[in-house]
Amino acid sequence: MFDLMKRLSEANGISGFEDEVREIIKDELEGRVDNIEEDNLGNLIMTREGDSDAPSVMLAAHMDEIGLMVRYIDKKGFIRFSKIGGINDQMLLNQPVEIHGKKGKITGVIGSKPPHRMKPKERKKVTSYEKMFIDIGAKSRKEAEKLVGVGDPVTFKAPFNKLQNGLFTGKALDNRIGCLLLVEVLKSVRSNATIYGVGTVQEEVGLKGARTSAFKLNPNMALALDVTISGDHPGIEEEDAPVKLGKGPGIVLTDASGKGIITHKKIRDWLLSTAKEENIPVQLEVSEGGTTDATAIHLTRAGIPAGVVSVPTRYIHTPVSVASMDDIKNTVKLLIKALERL
Repeated sequence: MFDLMKRLSEANGISGFEDEVREIIKDELEGRVDNIEEDNLGNLIMTREGDSDAPSVMLAAHMDEIGLMVRYIDKKGFIRFSKIGGINDQMLLNQPVEIHGKKGKITGVIGSKPPHRMKPKERKKVTSYEKMFIDIGAKSRKEAEKLVGVGDPVTFKAPFNKLQNGLFTGKALDNRIGCLLLVEVLKSVRSNATIYGVGTVQEEVGLKGARTSAFKLNPNMALALDVTISGDHPGIEEEDAPVKLGKGPGIVLTDASGKGIITHKKIRDWLLSTAKEENIPVQLEVSEGGTTDATAIHLTRAGIPAGVVSVPTRYIHTPVSVASMDDIKNTVKLLIKALERL
């Protein structure tokens, strides 16, 4: 699974530009499912047909990553940008990036006013992204515009690497980990249920693809496959993020303080009973933070019972997120066993 995880992490696809990720998933599952289709928004829908009297289940994993977009090119060839998705400004500074322009990938670096020329008060503040720019080495606007243009997507340039104890680091683990789960489950599961595996688009900017694909499929139930914050490192209190790496998948009971999803009781009991009977370690999560595709799915049509299964991940929404392959394997096992019980 490491090789596929590396490919997914290093693929590029900010919200609305998920093409590379979609092709990897499609290639992995060609001939392994009964049908693959791409809908009007770009969601990738893969179907494993089940018995006519069995329930249908939607597994949703969003393909998009956070990133940037070219907003303006000044007369000296420096590029101003907008943020796409939730990004903390302090992690942007001095990052290498790739602009996906008309002539392919163009490497650049994010720069700003050097600290040597900052006043004492400035040094103590986080530099706002509006004061940053991308330097591609161009000498003028005319030269830069031969390579890039307004509206071009920008991704972070970060390698995928193995760490100690089965951990790994890379960019876009939110939510290429979910994409890996989706592929591995669809490859191996044997269930009477009809299973719709959906690689959704534009989750980071409003859960858009989940909303439209769920409306189209109208499944009996659904699970969002995503990542969650692991609080087992310095700088964060355990009570604020009790989920830890290496302790198994997280089962979300509620997120966004209930403004997102409050997991349906039948979904919760189904997952927890499967974990108990199969002796799979799991962690329960009541979150006050963000939300997932499940929020959009469970409010579709007349309501679709839904839940979230997530892999603990450190430093989410940065180019150096860290996760555990053991947690991924246990999450795949939980999902397969749960689906085979239906």
